[in-house]
Amino acid sequence: MKTAALSLRNWKEILRDKLNVSFGLGFPLVLILLLSFIQKNIPVSMFELPQLTPGIIVFGFTFLSLFSGMLIAKDRSSSLFMRLFTSPLKPNHFVFSYYIPFLPLAFFQAVFTYIVALILGLEFSIHILSSIIISLPVAIMFVSLGVLCGTIFNDKQVGGICGAFLTNFSAWLSDTWFDINLVGGAFAKIAKALPFYHAVEAGRYALAGEYSKIFPDLWWVIGYAIVISALAIWVFGKKMNYDK
Repeated sequence: MKTAALSLRNWKEILRDKLNVSFGLGFPLVLILLLSFIQKNIPVSMFELPQLTPGIIVFGFTFLSLFSGMLIAKDRSSSLFMRLFTSPLKPNHFVFSYYIPFLPLAFFQAVFTYIVALILGLEFSIHILSSIIISLPVAIMFVSLGVLCGTIFNDKQVGGICGAFLTNFSAWLSDTWFDINLVGGAFAKIAKALPFYHAVEAGRYALAGEYSKIFPDLWWVIGYAIVISALAIWVFGKKMNYDK
């Protein structure tokens, strides 16, 4: 109940920021429209809808990191947290209250992206639902990154780290815009050691109905999500005790 009450407050704060919500939902749709039109004129296998759509969803989730990081960073600088710190809330209550409101946003973002992909010519399949479900651990991982950054940095720093650095970093290393195996070498090894590449691959396998191939990649994402979430709770607890 403690987490639910704070989650409801955070959900209302998210909805108040209509510009960011619209941008987070709309920008991936603009990208899939643009790249699918490019693919029709200059055929590129990477930009075919079954390949492109899961990558666009993962790229869109980077904005969840930005929004969650900005929200918690702004709350930390306000008097809200000072009052909440006097309550019996624990660090995990705080952290999970920022996770929960972003999951519906991630779900709608993935659904809207697939709706646009279907309009553009993606073949309808029950596997689309599987791909959407697979994307939720990916969303948790990105929100975890945002909460961790928002716990450590102020809102301006979060804007630079999650808004510029993380967006570009995950885009280049996710196998969405180009085949990282063509680059090879250290670049490919680094990409495959991070979760972004595996998040896109898991989504592609789910959409293709190749379920036996999903979990080697999805375990990477789940592992990163658990580690980053635990780190966020631990760091938040340290910050909480320091501020008290």
